Amino acid sequence: MIDHTSIAVKDFAQSERFYDATLEKLGYKKLMTYDRGHCKIAGYGKQDDARPELWIADAGRDDETIGQARGVHIAFCAKNQQAVDDWYKVALQNGGTCNGKPGQRDKYHPGYYGAFVIDPNGWRIEACFHEYKK
Repeated sequence: MIDHTSIAVKDFAQSERFYDATLEKLGYKKLMTYDRGHCKIAGYGKQDDARPELWIADAGRDDETIGQARGVHIAFCAKNQQAVDDWYKVALQNGGTCNGKPGQRDKYHPGYYGAFVIDPNGWRIEACFHEYKK
């Protein structure tokens, strides 16, 4: 349904380090970078793909507040529960703030395992794994 998502960041270098480290734990990597002079941009996607699905940029209007959009939440797919745990640990080590420790979230659906973090810019992000039992 969604081709890609873009978010503005306050400190590009810090955000790039944060997303490089955390997304690697989920099987994603930085696929592209641009320096347009007035802004820097990085695109992240699956390690075996050439198409970014998440973009970060230090662009935008000066009157926009970064990371404060009510209700905005980005969830990244993890291959298993251990990847969620690893992502969470690295996110906290790289400037993220806990917004929900790793664990089962059966109220979402049976087999839902996730962890929630607020990134250094204020964006609410999550890593989740869906274990469907037959």
